[in-house]
Amino acid sequence: MDLVVESMGPIVPQTEILFYDGHCGLCHHGVKFILRHDHSGTKFRFAPLQGETFRSRVPADQRSRLLDSMILQTTDGSVLMRSTAWVYILRRLGGPWKILAAFVAAIPRPLRDLVYNFIARIRYRVFGRQDDVCPIVPPKLRSRFDP
Repeated sequence: MDLVVESMGPIVPQTEILFYDGHCGLCHHGVKFILRHDHSGTKFRFAPLQGETFRSRVPADQRSRLLDSMILQTTDGSVLMRSTAWVYILRRLGGPWKILAAFVAAIPRPLRDLVYNFIARIRYRVFGRQDDVCPIVPPKLRSRFDP
């Protein structure tokens, strides 16, 4: 199961935090998608898996068991991965994305994750590898990124 209910430590963020592979072109597109559709600007913060925020928020023993693509840490400290994280993100974005989330959630998780894992395996070949760990975003959005 993708939901890890272990506590992530005493610090609980006000918003969910999406940890993404800072070198993955597809992950950069995913972050930009969320930025574009999080109209309140308060639902998600972002930090690269290669950064100090990830190292400080997620214990080393748990980090070694996690994926290297996108990981969502919820306000209660739970960690969501693979398609479960994206269903959660789409629900939080609301509007038509909430409807899409319902359709995606109706697909059995093992099948959703099979597709997710396939895309994760080929993401560098298809979407490229980025040198910069933060996607290029307008200055007004940079405050939503943690190191």
